[in-house]
Amino acid sequence: MRMYAALLVIFATACAGVERSRFDDLQWRAIGPRLCGGRIEAIAVHGERIYVGAGSGNLWCSEDDGHTWTPIFDHESSFAIGAVAVAPSDPDVLWVGTGEVLMARSSYAGTGVFRSNDAGTTWRNVGLADSFHIGRIVVHPDDADVAWVAAIGHNYTHNEQRGVFHTRDGGVNWQHVLAVSPRAGAIDVVMHPTDPETLFAVTWERDRKAWNNIEYGPGSGLHMSTDGGSSWRQLAGGLPTGDLVGRIGLGIARSHPQTMYAIVDNHNRDPAGKRLGGMLFRSDDGGNSWRQANTEPLATRIGYDLCEVVVAPDDPEEVWIPGHYLLHSIDGGKTFERVSGEVRNLLPNPAQQLHLDHHELWQDPANGDRMLLGTDGGMYASRDRGTSWLRLNSMPIAEVYALTLDDAEPYNIFIGTQDNAALYGPATGSIAADAPETWKYVYQDRWGGGDSYFTFPDPGDGNTVYYEHQFGDLRRKDMRTGKATSIAPQAERNEAALRRNWMTPVLASRHAHNTLLYGTQRLYRSPDRGDSWQAISPDLTTNPGSERRGNVPFGTITSISECHFEPTTIYVGTDDGLVQRSQDDGTTWTNVTGPLPQKWVSRVITSRHDRARVFVTMTGYRDDDFQPYAYRSEDHGATWRSIAAGLPQESVNVIREDPHNADTLYVGTDRGVHASFDGGSTWHSLRGDLPTTPVHDLAVHASGDLVIGTHGRGVFVLPLDALQARVR
Repeated sequence: MRMYAALLVIFATACAGVERSRFDDLQWRAIGPRLCGGRIEAIAVHGERIYVGAGSGNLWCSEDDGHTWTPIFDHESSFAIGAVAVAPSDPDVLWVGTGEVLMARSSYAGTGVFRSNDAGTTWRNVGLADSFHIGRIVVHPDDADVAWVAAIGHNYTHNEQRGVFHTRDGGVNWQHVLAVSPRAGAIDVVMHPTDPETLFAVTWERDRKAWNNIEYGPGSGLHMSTDGGSSWRQLAGGLPTGDLVGRIGLGIARSHPQTMYAIVDNHNRDPAGKRLGGMLFRSDDGGNSWRQANTEPLATRIGYDLCEVVVAPDDPEEVWIPGHYLLHSIDGGKTFERVSGEVRNLLPNPAQQLHLDHHELWQDPANGDRMLLGTDGGMYASRDRGTSWLRLNSMPIAEVYALTLDDAEPYNIFIGTQDNAALYGPATGSIAADAPETWKYVYQDRWGGGDSYFTFPDPGDGNTVYYEHQFGDLRRKDMRTGKATSIAPQAERNEAALRRNWMTPVLASRHAHNTLLYGTQRLYRSPDRGDSWQAISPDLTTNPGSERRGNVPFGTITSISECHFEPTTIYVGTDDGLVQRSQDDGTTWTNVTGPLPQKWVSRVITSRHDRARVFVTMTGYRDDDFQPYAYRSEDHGATWRSIAAGLPQESVNVIREDPHNADTLYVGTDRGVHASFDGGSTWHSLRGDLPTTPVHDLAVHASGDLVIGTHGRGVFVLPLDALQARVR
């Protein structure tokens, strides 16, 4: 951990001034989409000024109540925002905690706490770099230099810099005031409405691996301090305790601070063996004693990423629970109704209901009718206490997983996104305020769409599009009729269950338009567009044993690449670090991993210029290893050479060859895009005016455009003629 902390400091220092390059003045064109929004995890408000932190889409500010937005954190060392706070005594002082609150598979770590003294015009990093994920920041009402930070800690490993931290000098020095264990971090800190010396902190023990996610532990609990955080005591008095307590959300009634509510993700089980799940508890004596408030099960999913309770500022009996759905109670939490309300969209969008998965709800302390809701589908605003909502869907913060280009004129870009469905749009699009929204949905449900991954048109039929949901739920859709057919392969009778990655790889053969390839632990082929499938491999993973089995599919194929010269040569990469090759159409397979590290294979790509050349990129993100891994083979994988020298210390997600120049390569990393003009010997940042953003996929169109899909800022296009002119 100390090594990584040192690397982080180096990276943050470099990023503050960002790598100097002859391509620094490159101008990328952001093309959206805007209409779908993206994950919102933090909200802070001063008057009509709204600050919004996107999970991996940077920090945004609106001066007109959310109708237009300006990014104000684009070129710092982190793009993932977990917390934002405005100093009550000085609205020009902003505090930002980086790293997502949502501790999911692709939740990005941050680089600590940042502070601005000029309302976000300039920033400085003020420490806690090894905290990785920050859940909340509260600032003293009378002193902008006094703040408390809830640090969650690392997502995939244990570390010491987690818990509650306190500064009295604007972040120059930090005191670790609440530390439970290296496994339990603090996800929330709440200040008493009238006494800034009284604080409440939520700690949460959890353990995530690539193959497992344990969302509970004995370190989870609710703590109270009456001396500004110098000392703490854990509150019980009726709250669940023990090894099976998960995340807790806390809300205090401003109009009657003795009344408090705690929503608990309780993994204990009832006498029938059913997990208790979300339970709402109430205290009327300032947290000393608690009783269960809800008299019936909560009609929303409560869990690791959905655990918050908000009490109306003017009524201690009115309670809101944002979860999978938004719940509302007017009887002190005894009963709840699901909030739907009338929903309008700022930009046209077919979805007419609140998007699922609510992460942050803000209710105006001075006017309870005014509310802001942050969801996986962006921001919503209400002026009538939730009766109606306006979806403020104009921020281009889509989290793109994968993209594909077609050959139309102008060409279209097909994308799969986090929780906002699959979309397509022309490369000529724009995010300018006066530009029309040109993106359309491949599909959409009434909520706004779920996760989508590989999305592409049928090579032989432009009216047919393939898309998939979580864990390989592959669909084929006729865009003329709107009919979608589920076509994912299934295990045969008496065959081991198929292990499907969260983002299951699928591709259409470049040699036979009707042929699809699909990866589980085995490789499948369909000759008829998914109507039938045949396994053409054995298990190509390590078939992990019990030590690497849990509640997350692992030991799966993550990448497939078909040789450009003949269909009989195929490569696959796996999440457990293997690269496998077949040169006889899947009849036999050879493990060509050789000396490559045992890391998650993010891409295996065959060359379009040389039949013996193949590239592999790997990511150690799930091991807290942020070294760049990129390799090249000139002999079908028999030997490998690292080409990562010169890349920054960040995970590599994708590599592509230039279609016209064999020496030109492009890679997308967790914080940008880079190019090599000598086959990988040296690398150059293509950042230009790009925001700091993770690049999950990229492609080069035959027309000469480089297109990147970012996980938090949508799609960008760079015409390569200006780039190539500088290379010559």
